[in-house]
Amino acid sequence: MSSQPRESAPAPASAPAGFQTGFPIRPDRLVEARTPDDVREAVAYAAEHGLRVAAHATGHGLPGAVEGGVLVVTRALDSVTVDPVARTATIGAGATWGAVTAAAAPHGLAPLNGSSPSVGAVAYTLGGGLGILARQFGYAADHVRALEVVTADGVLRRVTPEREPELFRGLRGGGHRLGVVTSLEIGLVAVERLYGGSITFDGEGERAAEVVARYLEWTRTVPDTLTSSLAALVYPDLPQVPEEVRGRYVLSVRVAFTGDAAEGERLVAPLRAVGPALADSLREMPYAESPTIHNDPPFPHAYYGEGLMLGELDAGRAGRVLELTGPGAPMMTVVQLNHLGGALAGRPEAADAVPFRDAGFLLRLLSPLDGTDVAAVRSLYGEVSGVLEPRVLGRSLNFSFGGGDRTAGLHEPETAKRLAGLVSQYDPAGLFGGPYEGR
Repeated sequence: MSSQPRESAPAPASAPAGFQTGFPIRPDRLVEARTPDDVREAVAYAAEHGLRVAAHATGHGLPGAVEGGVLVVTRALDSVTVDPVARTATIGAGATWGAVTAAAAPHGLAPLNGSSPSVGAVAYTLGGGLGILARQFGYAADHVRALEVVTADGVLRRVTPEREPELFRGLRGGGHRLGVVTSLEIGLVAVERLYGGSITFDGEGERAAEVVARYLEWTRTVPDTLTSSLAALVYPDLPQVPEEVRGRYVLSVRVAFTGDAAEGERLVAPLRAVGPALADSLREMPYAESPTIHNDPPFPHAYYGEGLMLGELDAGRAGRVLELTGPGAPMMTVVQLNHLGGALAGRPEAADAVPFRDAGFLLRLLSPLDGTDVAAVRSLYGEVSGVLEPRVLGRSLNFSFGGGDRTAGLHEPETAKRLAGLVSQYDPAGLFGGPYEGR
């Protein structure tokens, strides 16, 4: 085994940060991996020299600053191979969901991707992976068939339910603390088209509380084949923002439904009855157009975020959250409320590391950091958490952006204990991070 990884170089003063630009990345060494062997040699080098290891693909979910150690950049491992007969895809660590969706679509298949096509598919899945069809098909991690992973001993392992079953369970939902995953084999679903889009309402005055109350009531009536979320934000008053929402506080309900368009129209009728909409893009579409449902920003930027898994949510607490984060908030804060349940709930037979499956909702907070004090953002988030505390089960690993300062509450105590045991077995020196902390 080589003691010096190929493609290794002393890191520049600040390595490219990827999509998340809010936190510095200053490793001691930067390895741009082009093959799994490059990853293996980089990990072996780090172990030999007592250095920490972090992996980085697109950089959307960067948990915090990276200081020192070895940074393995995996974005060149971006291969995507689809087996239409087996309905599977094998995807490299650098592949984006946009690439996987494009490869699957000609076969009438779709992955369990998230809302943004530029997110790295592998890192998203290791954190559980909450997708736009989640209530019907569950978490992306539920559809993993096999993983290729380099563990702290520098060994490239193929991990399946039959080979190293405990490691297989831990990697699905356990994040990055058990090794550097170089590829996944995932199951695909037979979805060619859907009924979806968004409907946007004015949130000024008392309208915000009314809209969120009606949305919560509506979620209790929809089938598992419909996955939705509600977003609330104050749009900046800038020329590039669509005129109908420019400078306004708005609430948008996003919908993805795999039934036919006529049934979709019937299901969303109660939303349209809420009142006049500023915009309405609900329609039938090819699955390849599903990124238009959320229209996530495509450009890199700095942000801080939190994800709170809630057992339930009442209209009163939801309204108070919108008061704290709306037009009167000290900084711009995007709120997104994801409706959970359905296939996301209770899979005891899976015994994986995806936590809080009994959650009814996920509340996501995201604040741009350009010119904003991080301490002020944390203070606001603390107020929101205080309002929701009786309902909070824990925190979402996928959506704790910039949250390297907050490592507790990402798994239930029993799951955290099981993951800690796997770390002791596969990474006793803590090459990939510290211990797991339960709530």
